[in-house]
Amino acid sequence: MNKSTKLLLATALSLAALAAVILYFSSSVFLQLFIAFALAYMLNPAVIFLERKGVGRIPSILVVFTTALVICAGIAVFFVVSLGSEFSNMQLNLPAYAQHLYEITPAAVKSYLGVETPAKLSLRLNDALAQARSVAPDIAKPLLNLLREAFSSTVALILALLGYFIIPVYLFYLLADLPRLKAFVQSFVPERHHRAYNAKLGEIDTVLGGFIRGQLSVCAILAVLYSVGLYFIGIDLAIAIGTLAGITFIIPYVGTIIGICLSVVMALLKFHDILHPLLCLGWFGLVQTLEGAIITPKVVGNTVGLHPLVAIIALLIGGEMFGLMGMLLAVPATAVLQVFLRSLAAWYRESDFYRGQ
Repeated sequence: MNKSTKLLLATALSLAALAAVILYFSSSVFLQLFIAFALAYMLNPAVIFLERKGVGRIPSILVVFTTALVICAGIAVFFVVSLGSEFSNMQLNLPAYAQHLYEITPAAVKSYLGVETPAKLSLRLNDALAQARSVAPDIAKPLLNLLREAFSSTVALILALLGYFIIPVYLFYLLADLPRLKAFVQSFVPERHHRAYNAKLGEIDTVLGGFIRGQLSVCAILAVLYSVGLYFIGIDLAIAIGTLAGITFIIPYVGTIIGICLSVVMALLKFHDILHPLLCLGWFGLVQTLEGAIITPKVVGNTVGLHPLVAIIALLIGGEMFGLMGMLLAVPATAVLQVFLRSLAAWYRESDFYRGQ
């Protein structure tokens, strides 16, 4: 390895280390960029389709942007109306939920709290409210100090909120500049390696595009299936729970766990039996089976091809190192790494050492 190659390698490693440090200390900014990048990957095929029909790139972006906003607005209106109705129904059932919670609370706990009867529970609640009013002056000073500290970081809070409102701007520029960005990166690759670079870039693009577009599509399908099933089982907040479970499935397995826990709790509170919690478990199990056997293979295909155990380990490592941002990036980053590991394995099997020559 000559001197210039060593210098180039050292520079690349230094830049990678610097990027890791920046990612660690600016995870919120990178989370916003990740969201914009994921949306750009989803929308870029539609932009390319319009370009091939003779529409300019900027007009194509505006058309796709407007269509996506209309669809998102329609979905938002649907959820606002549906969730409003669900929360109204749940509010009507709150007294029954409270009564059932009282009934299933162990006698020892009720005795310890001094609420052996519903009337005593009501008295204890009134006493607690009275005590809260009496200690209000005592907690005023700490509360003021807390507010003072909060206002001292107002700039950071505003910047964090502004970052999420600016995601559409990130998205627009990413869509507009993707061709130039690819050309810019390629300009650093020696011309003799362009063919190999383009082949590898195409493979990475297939993996990332398949994962992002496919995984988000899977999340949407699961949200619909979960919501419909819980609705027919009779669970309150069926759409809210199903949608939350579907969205959080972007981090594999997390959405399923959240959905099962929430739906089972709601079933126990409403129906006071074992049948409906079992129906919830059965429905989530059925949908999860469909996801693994049909939905993900048909929607995502084998573009990512990570073993479930590898995906779980990647999630745990990513979460430990970078928190939520690390969990979101763990699977796609591991999938991209797998592309290079396959190439390394193929090179090793072609080497003289492996062949024994």
